[in-house]
Amino acid sequence: MSSHSCITIPDNTKAMRLAAASLLAILIFLASGCAGLQLQRIREQMAGAPSRIMLENVPLYRQEARQCGAATLAMALNFSGAATTPEALASEVYSPSLQGSLQPAMIGAARRSGRVAYPLRGTKVLLQEVAGGHPVIVLLNLGLSWFPRWHYAVVVGYDLLKGFVVLHSGRPDPEYLPFQVFENTWARSGRWGLLVLRPDDIPVTAEEKPFLAAVLGLEKARRWHEAVQGYRKALEKWPGSLVALMGLGNSKYALKDLHSAEKAFREAARLHPTSGAAFNNLAQVLWEEGRRKEALVAAQKAVTLGGPESATFRKTLQEMQRKQP
Repeated sequence: MSSHSCITIPDNTKAMRLAAASLLAILIFLASGCAGLQLQRIREQMAGAPSRIMLENVPLYRQEARQCGAATLAMALNFSGAATTPEALASEVYSPSLQGSLQPAMIGAARRSGRVAYPLRGTKVLLQEVAGGHPVIVLLNLGLSWFPRWHYAVVVGYDLLKGFVVLHSGRPDPEYLPFQVFENTWARSGRWGLLVLRPDDIPVTAEEKPFLAAVLGLEKARRWHEAVQGYRKALEKWPGSLVALMGLGNSKYALKDLHSAEKAFREAARLHPTSGAAFNNLAQVLWEEGRRKEALVAAQKAVTLGGPESATFRKTLQEMQRKQP
């Protein structure tokens, strides 16, 4: 998909309003044949979960033309406690050449705002997150496969008994979309969704690798303090995680907190004694702390362990040896 533009309906354009209404009617008609089966499947997947959820305090912004990306991201960011506006985000996420916003731009802007941007897929996962108190940005195609009309919205609730989801979609009021229509329009984006979370929060359905990749995004955005929070949260859920310990050490090192960085790398080396990277990074921190003998021992250990980064380990050791008096 090349661009993700947003449907907008000027209040003074009756023809556009009628066209949009007709499109929705067509979608409902096309979906009606399998509606009962879809809803039953969803209910079975959500057995034991609340049958009705409506998240409060999710702001609702009316969108400017083709600015659904900025509007939905502003809703999610503000709900997470990061104050912003659609206008402030427009230059970050909107591409004039594409006349829309791409998913990587949305993710990047969330990270630069100090938030964990966690992509997700699938109806069950989405509903579990909403039930857990997390609004979810979704990408819908309100057109047809051969005539796409991409649109971002925020899922803020659902009702399994009555069979609808609740969206903040850039209109003045929440929209109540039948599950079958939502499913069909969302499926055309591969059921792509995005959580925008505080770094001390974690998805209800979090998996270790995707979550740590999302926290790594904070490092790449140079949001070191938030990355530290994210890695600590990960370690609460996955104690001893090598990636989380290394990320924590790297972030503390970037903050020039050598003592805490040493502690993280030493723990990584203790719990993962075959990790050359843990010993290499520990050696670097020890060297900068002035503990040169310990640093050389750790650097030599990294070289002995080897692995895909063995060239880096050898370089670390050689530089230390060259600087020895």
